[in-house]
Amino acid sequence: MPETVEDLYDISIVGGGPVGLFAAFYAGLREMKTKILESLSELGGQLTVLYPEKFIYDVGGFPKIIARDLAKNLMEQGLYFKPAVHLEEQAETLDRVEIESGVVYRIGTDKGKHFTRTVLITAGIGAFAPNKLSVPSAAHFEGKGVYYLVKDKTEFRGKRLLIIGGGDTAVDWALNLKDLAKKVTLIHRREGFRAHEGSLATLMKSEVDVKVFYELKEVRGNEVVEEAVIFDNRDRNETTIPVDVVLINIGYKADIGPLREWGMELENRRIVVNPRMETNLPGVYAAGDIAQPKDSVYLNLIATGFGQATIAVNVAKNYIDPKSRIFPGHSSEMRL
Repeated sequence: MPETVEDLYDISIVGGGPVGLFAAFYAGLREMKTKILESLSELGGQLTVLYPEKFIYDVGGFPKIIARDLAKNLMEQGLYFKPAVHLEEQAETLDRVEIESGVVYRIGTDKGKHFTRTVLITAGIGAFAPNKLSVPSAAHFEGKGVYYLVKDKTEFRGKRLLIIGGGDTAVDWALNLKDLAKKVTLIHRREGFRAHEGSLATLMKSEVDVKVFYELKEVRGNEVVEEAVIFDNRDRNETTIPVDVVLINIGYKADIGPLREWGMELENRRIVVNPRMETNLPGVYAAGDIAQPKDSVYLNLIATGFGQATIAVNVAKNYIDPKSRIFPGHSSEMRL
């Protein structure tokens, strides 16, 4: 027996981060009935959850923009055509089912069922949590001077700050906070950094005290952090420095969770797509960090995700209505 469906959508977007929000806007331009499913309590993805105070440099039209401001703009844009939005709802299952009008997808969540003609997965890196140092004293002072995320950088005003890490997040925070904090020290366990070359060059010219081959041994203090013991991993010599805040930026653990069981081809926790952003499942697409373009270059950039989302939505529109053009014309020709 065909399932009875009260509300059928043209496209359901799994993930309400920057790529998902732009996809919702573009789907509106194509006059598609759109739904966003987001497991977190707010839209914006990593921009709002991981680094709301961080500068973003790789979005066209903005030489630099604070992540929370970019997220605010994307939310205004993404909600322009009033898509249905379901927050705090984890997409768990995906099935092909028959309804009275034909065969569609049913997305099962921890709160209900959603029926849709096409699915676009923009789930970023999946569920994420910061990697933590195996330093017992650091765990003891979490929330009392030891942090893995920055929600409000004004809390660091006038503080002596120790940053640990060698990637973009650590380097960007060192640059972002150097004029706010009393002193910034950055330590990295090896000489080579994984940060963007331009940011690294700026860091090395700044007043930030950069120490390579150094690691954290101990955090000390009474009720809050007062000093840190660091050591040179080449000769094990220790140095004690006065600090008020220890910011640990050593990457994140990510897990795509139930998406693994949806029957899509995966590679390194990412969903394999062709140049049309199609997965191996008909009518299912992926864009952004979670998408692994086949025989193409993988770039973990918001700007790349925007382009992939546009391709996916246009192809999905043609999938639903083969008479529609994949390229509808320039957006400047449309009336908003």
